[in-house]
Amino acid sequence: MTELLNYSFSKFTLNSIKINTKRVPQIRRLSLRPIQCVATEDKRRVVVKNGKDSLDICRVVNGMWQTSGGWGRIERDSAVDAMLKYADSGLTTFDMADIYGPAEDLYGIFINRVRRERPPELLESVKGLTKWVPPPVKMTSSYVRESINVSRKRMDVEALDMLQFHWWDYSNTGYIDALKHLTDLKEEGKIKTVALTNFDTERLHIILENGIPVVSNQVQHSLVDMRPQQKMAELYGTVMGGLLSEKFLDTNISIPFAGPPLNTPSLQKYKRMVDAWGGWSLFQTLLQTLKKVATKHGVSIPTVAVKYILDQPAVAGSMVGVRLGLSEHIKDANAVFSLVLDEEDVNSIREVQKKGKDLMRIIGDCGDEYRRA
Repeated sequence: MTELLNYSFSKFTLNSIKINTKRVPQIRRLSLRPIQCVATEDKRRVVVKNGKDSLDICRVVNGMWQTSGGWGRIERDSAVDAMLKYADSGLTTFDMADIYGPAEDLYGIFINRVRRERPPELLESVKGLTKWVPPPVKMTSSYVRESINVSRKRMDVEALDMLQFHWWDYSNTGYIDALKHLTDLKEEGKIKTVALTNFDTERLHIILENGIPVVSNQVQHSLVDMRPQQKMAELYGTVMGGLLSEKFLDTNISIPFAGPPLNTPSLQKYKRMVDAWGGWSLFQTLLQTLKKVATKHGVSIPTVAVKYILDQPAVAGSMVGVRLGLSEHIKDANAVFSLVLDEEDVNSIREVQKKGKDLMRIIGDCGDEYRRA
């Protein structure tokens, strides 16, 4: 799902974050309630919270972006069967979007099967987090309401557990209008919690000062891309679309057909991050280090990568993409909850990270990669 801003586990207030007030004249003195990430007795779960708004989620989130078309055909029945398998294993939080092809429709079929075929306690633990990615039109109350009603109908729920809002162009301040209308829908019981995806720290301050009680901000965060730890903290993209895995260890992709193809949108996107960070050679050093740690603990590289990010300050959960009906990572995901990285493990990973470039300086703050020409 969603990261939890840099003010979660330690319950920092927003006063602890420095921003350029000359660029944001609306912000003078911040007296905002802290966004919190509250641990539960079950180490698999966490509560994301802002004021009276809260949601209990699994710390490893099933990311359904791979239903959007660039990863191959999705067979409906097999996909729903796979979703049930994930939920039965304890991985009960699913992340989707209105633009992820049939993702919301698949969730609607899935949740109805949970209602019919599973005990009430499983239904209670299942959470569906969706995103709304609107075009840059005028954000009227009726337009926002109609858009959210489409997701509610597709997902077959009275209230969306979480609506994560994305906005492409900060020069268009309609995002504030949209979020105020979403807050109204929350008060009406159509949405349980309002959240963000890929907003930067500057806009996050503006949103919170406008009294919009967002509970999280989902942004890109991985062993290569640690920008969230500089201004905020997150969960999205922990295993870099599959690059952080044994599959790409000891490969040289500069030689045609010498390694696995970068044949999905995720792999191509994160390969660009690798290039900006330090290149394929340094990335191989990182994979070799992760392999040593993984072998020591009897787990896989992706498990180490996810656990490392989950252990960062303010991170509520870590999202791992699911290829429903095609492959699964249930074993690796569940291994995260029992893995404990010791000081030697952490230090060995950090030594490699230090050799990479500062992506904050190269790319900008979280989400800027989606707004640069």
